[in-house]
Amino acid sequence: MGETMEHSAHTHHQHHKTHDEHAQHHAPEHGEHQGHQGQRQHQEEHAQHHGHHQHHGHAPAATWPAAARATLHCLTGCAIGEVLGMILGTAFGWGNLPTMVLAIILAFAFGYSLTLRGILRAGVDLRTALRVALAADTLSIAVMELIDNGVILVWPSAMDAALGEPLFWISLAISLVIAFLVTTPVNKWMIGRGKGHAVVHQYHH
Repeated sequence: MGETMEHSAHTHHQHHKTHDEHAQHHAPEHGEHQGHQGQRQHQEEHAQHHGHHQHHGHAPAATWPAAARATLHCLTGCAIGEVLGMILGTAFGWGNLPTMVLAIILAFAFGYSLTLRGILRAGVDLRTALRVALAADTLSIAVMELIDNGVILVWPSAMDAALGEPLFWISLAISLVIAFLVTTPVNKWMIGRGKGHAVVHQYHH
């Protein structure tokens, strides 16, 4: 009877010992498995964060086509404003100087409005959209207007040409082409610095 109880106790002790060894053997593997899971989860979170950061920090490359598109955008607004200003100045019987001032003001107004329209479509509030448009287009439109009006000023008789005369349209077209060629490198430089239409780009993507 004593021997049987001793044998049973010994067997029970051996069973617990074997069970403990088995648990110790699998514990590192289990810990290692959890460690791999944690590392994998951390890597996935890091990748998601990195992708999220890249998406919001994405900006257009400072290429000549991108600069040309930005300049063409400003050119459209400037051309509309200038032609409208000339028409109104002529209709009101104003002289050259007030007509040119009105044309420049309208060129800025239409240049900004084209940018504002695109930004507001992205759901941005008006105040933010105005700040973005001013930051994006002011230098571009200013350079374009300086070159454009400068060419017309030095062109003989261009300032005195009426709307129905070919000289008016020829001088305006050539002055806008020259302004486009001069302003495009300016926009390329601004996009390369993350300014100008690089700021507008993030609201379209």
